[in-house]
Amino acid sequence: MIELRDQMNRTIRLANTPKRIVSLVPSQTELLYYLGCDDQVVGITKFCIHPNEWFRNKTRVGGTKNVSFDKLAALKPDLIIANKEENSKEDLDRLMADYPVYMSDIFNVEDACEMIEDVGEMVGRHAAAIELASIVQADFKSLPQLSGTVLYFIWSKPYMVVGPNTFIGHIIQRLGFTNLISDPEQRYQEITKEEISQLNPDHILLSSEPFPFKDEHLEEFREFTNAKVHLVDGEMFSWYGSRMLLMRAYFERLEIGQ
Repeated sequence: MIELRDQMNRTIRLANTPKRIVSLVPSQTELLYYLGCDDQVVGITKFCIHPNEWFRNKTRVGGTKNVSFDKLAALKPDLIIANKEENSKEDLDRLMADYPVYMSDIFNVEDACEMIEDVGEMVGRHAAAIELASIVQADFKSLPQLSGTVLYFIWSKPYMVVGPNTFIGHIIQRLGFTNLISDPEQRYQEITKEEISQLNPDHILLSSEPFPFKDEHLEEFREFTNAKVHLVDGEMFSWYGSRMLLMRAYFERLEIGQ
């Protein structure tokens, strides 16, 4: 018997190490791959693009917020791995009625490492997960320290920026930046060109996801702000899990605010 409490303080009980796992969270799918769960993972979402071999060969059960219940049921999962923010409450409530569902809720590096260890314990890879969490914690103690005020954009039309009470906001803070969206109640906030100009950020960070900002958007922002505008890899700011092993090296290459 495996028993633990997930990050929503729900008790998860598994009779045995799960053999048929469905992951509804891209970053946690990649974590399962890192932990060596190829034979155990039977289903993923259409957004679980890493690793590519799983994306091409594993059964996709819809999106993160619109699960195909028929496809999922056909897989007969004995564990579903989900996330409070990335998956819809309606889908999760329905799934919880029929399956063991581990729920993550990630705000910072410490939460991410706790999740990594929980997943490792459930899937029979606890030692590997503890080692991974230890490496991540050490890496984040030696991040490059950048500087300046920033706005981090995740959407266009309308423009939407990230607030402090988020995993991305935590990463921004750990890097030494000052997020100009300071209200903890504003996790994600719509913002106008006029408001951007008034805030007058030193740096504007345009994420590659969920909206795919590209080179043409750099000039769009430069037309109405004096900020330095940068394209950044959204996975490196938001994918909690084994992707965190790559973050320090990525941030060391960023020529922003140094």
